[in-house]
Amino acid sequence: MEQISVSKAKEIAKKKGLKPGRVKGTDGIQFTKGSNDRLDIIQWDDFEKTLNARGLAIFESGGWMKIMKKA
Repeated sequence: MEQISVSKAKEIAKKKGLKPGRVKGTDGIQFTKGSNDRLDIIQWDDFEKTLNARGLAIFESGGWMKIMKKA
């Protein structure tokens, strides 16, 4: 898996119909199609702020994205 920028993640997310989401009642974030009642859709700016605040990064392999601790 390779670390990617938020702008690259936005491109991949758009192609896959994904949006940034926050798990309700937590500071957990993930990508969502918007049909999960446990997630709130958030703005990309908020998503990126949460990534930075928690020391997380987006990693990608073959179009598949995962949020993990920065290497």
